[in-house]
Amino acid sequence: MKMTTISAVMLAVAVMATGCKKADDPSMGPAQEAGKAVDNAGAEVRQETREAAAATEQAAERAGQNVEQAAERTGEKMREAGAEVRQESREAAAEVREGADKATDATGRALERAGEKMQDGK
Repeated sequence: MKMTTISAVMLAVAVMATGCKKADDPSMGPAQEAGKAVDNAGAEVRQETREAAAATEQAAERAGQNVEQAAERTGEKMREAGAEVRQESREAAAEVREGADKATDATGRALERAGEKMQDGK
């Protein structure tokens, strides 16, 4: 559908171009003039399409680079967050160990006192 529309437009341009002006080359007839105009229009469309494709490719490349950079930044933040969690976990584990040691010491002292009282009570 799109190609048919483009072809029709190019043909209309060619007909208008040949009908509205005097022939550049008197040896060329109206059909040859129209053919030349269609060829020129086709070449222009091809060039514009190539340029648009190149621009699209460059935009896609930039978008890919942006995604990669964002992923790297996210990865860095995840690594940093992981390091923070590991450090906090170590600190929490140290606090638990310290609390357990204190509780064990307190229990030991209480048992010693209980043992002393039992011996004194004999």
